[in-house]
Formats: sequence, C-alpha cells, structure tokens
Amino acid sequence: MSEFDKRKKGFEDKFAHDEEMAFKANARRNKLLGLWAAEKLGKTGDDADAYAKEVVASDFEEAGHEDVFRKVRGDFDAAGVDQSDHQIRRTMEELLATAMEQLQTEG
Repeated sequence: MSEFDKRKKGFEDKFAHDEEMAFKANARRNKLLGLWAAEKLGKTGDDADAYAKEVVASDFEEAGHEDVFRKVRGDFDAAGVDQSDHQIRRTMEELLATAMEQLQTEG
C-alpha cells in the first residue's frame, strides 16, 4: 500500500469514527433531553423512560435537530410547561456537551 493510500485510509477511518461518535452523542443528548423534559412534564419512572425514547425516535423524522426541538416544544405547550425556546435550545446544547464528555470517558 502506498503512503498516499495509507493516508487516505487513515482519513476515511477517522471520518467514519467521527460520524459514529456524532451519531452516538446526538442519540445520548436526545435521551438526556427526553429525561429532562419528562421531569418538567411531571413524568417519572417508566413513563419518563418511555418519553425519553419518544424524543430519541423523533430525531429520525428529518435531518438536523429541529424535529427534536419541535417534539419537546409541542409537548411543553400542550402541557402548559413554561420554558422558552431559548431555554430548550440552551439545554439541548448543554446536554450535547454532556453526552460528548460521557462518550469520551467511556471510550
């Protein structure tokens, strides 16, 4: 294998690894967000876990994170939970950082 091919393979492997880590971090963030939102919605135990799974599943509706935001925003609005869009988005950012830290310490 030439040096060029080795470098190319290395870049491809790194890209694949980074994409996998991003997917895992987003999925974990969504679970953490679901648990956070469940608490705000008054859900506990199995109900909170089930809600967190709904939030994770909502991320597969479209590319990006707006589908997750809309899920939580809609559920908060329906239940009368007082959280601004900014607060939800800030929590999403904070929980993504938490998820990435957790994955780094596990790996």
